[in-house]
Amino acid sequence: MFEWLGNTITYEWLGLSIISPVAQALQFFIMDTAKIFVLLISIIYIMGLLRSVMRPERVRDYVRGKPQWQARSLAILLGAITPFCSCSSVPLFIGFVEAGIPLGITFSFLIASPMINEVAVVLLVGILGFEVAALYVAAGLLVAFVGGMIMQWFKPERWVEDYVWKIQVGAAHQLHLDTSLNGRHRFAMGEVREIVGRIWKWVVVGIAAGALFHGYVPGAWIQAHLATADVWSVPAAVLIGIPLYSNATGVIPLAEAMLGKGVAIGTVLALMMSIAALSLPEMLILKKVIRWPALAIYAAVLALSFTLVGWVFNGLFA
Repeated sequence: MFEWLGNTITYEWLGLSIISPVAQALQFFIMDTAKIFVLLISIIYIMGLLRSVMRPERVRDYVRGKPQWQARSLAILLGAITPFCSCSSVPLFIGFVEAGIPLGITFSFLIASPMINEVAVVLLVGILGFEVAALYVAAGLLVAFVGGMIMQWFKPERWVEDYVWKIQVGAAHQLHLDTSLNGRHRFAMGEVREIVGRIWKWVVVGIAAGALFHGYVPGAWIQAHLATADVWSVPAAVLIGIPLYSNATGVIPLAEAMLGKGVAIGTVLALMMSIAALSLPEMLILKKVIRWPALAIYAAVLALSFTLVGWVFNGLFA
C-alpha cells in the first residue's frame, strides 16, 4: 500500500521518470513517511491501551522479580518476535521506560527488535541458507544481550529526558481516574499526541536524509567499493548503513544483490545490521528521549559490535 502510494504520486500524478534520482528520492520519501507515521501512531496507540490495562508498577515488579539474565532474555525474545523496524521500536522503548523497566534491559529489546524477526529469518534461510541465517540470528542475539549489558554499566537512566518520567507519573495517575473502555481510548490517544507531537519533525528529517541517499547514491557504487573482504570494508559498510532506513526484512533483497556481485558476506551482514538497528531516523527519535551521552554510547556500542560481527563472518567465510 505504501509503495503504491509513493509510485502513484511520483510516477503517475507528477509524471516523473522512474530512472530519475529525484523521482527515486521522492518516491522513497513519500512511501516511508506514510509507512513510518502509520506504524508510529498505531504502535503508540496499542502500547497506550496495553499500559492502561496493566499498570506500570505491575510490569516493573514482574521484571524485578526475575534475575537480570532472565529479564534481559525475555526482552530480547520479545524484540525478536515483533517484526518492527527501528523507528517503530522506539515507541515501545518509551513504553518500557515509562513502565519502570531497567534501561539496560530496555536497550537489549531496542537492539533485538529491528534486527531479528521471524519474516526476516525465513527469507534469510531461503536466500542465504540455513547456516548463514542461524549465524546472523545468533550474532544479533549476542549483540542485543551484550549491548544491553554495556549500556546498563554506564547507568543511562541519568540521561533520560525529564518529560519521559513525567509521562510515567501522569499515566499512573490517569489510570486511577478512569479505567473504562472510553477512558482507556482517551489515554491511548493522549499518548499518541504527546509522543508524536514531540518527535515528528525529527522523523521527517531522518526520512529526508535517507531518501536523498537512496536516490542519489547508486547501488552499483556501493557494490563496487565493498566487493572485497578488506578490513576497512566492514566499518565502511556500517557507516554507509546509517542513513539507509529500512527493516531487516526490507534490506534482505539488497543483501542478496550484493552477495550476487561478490561482496563479502561479513560486509553485507554488517551493512544489514547497521541499516536495521543504527538508522539515522532512530537516532533522531532517540535524541528526543535520551541525551547526547547515552545516544553516543549506544551508537558506539552498536557500531563496534556490527564491525566485529562483520570481521568474524568475513574470516569464517573467506
